[in-house]
Amino acid sequence: MPESWWGNAIFSLIPTIVLGLIFWMVLRLIIRGDRNARSSYDAIEAEERAKAGLPPRTRATGAPAAGDASAPVEAQPPGAAHPGDGHGADADASPPQGEHPTDDRSRA
Repeated sequence: MPESWWGNAIFSLIPTIVLGLIFWMVLRLIIRGDRNARSSYDAIEAEERAKAGLPPRTRATGAPAAGDASAPVEAQPPGAAHPGDGHGADADASPPQGEHPTDDRSRA
């Protein structure tokens, strides 16, 4: 064990630096492996879509191409009011004839 102040400082910092480098290398390998797996999966998916006669994906985010039948229906943003649900702009309107405002059974 070193007797000088600088020797002790270096001797105590080396394990921390080595562990930090090992941690960095492991994370780097995980991220690279994920990136390579995603690119190979994208290549396989493009090949399968071509075999099935589907249009290729256009954006890197994985969003379906325009006109793709498997595209999800556009949803309203979270918290947006749906017409007739008792929230939002129509909340002050009176309920339809024969319907109580707190009767949830009539809403399917």
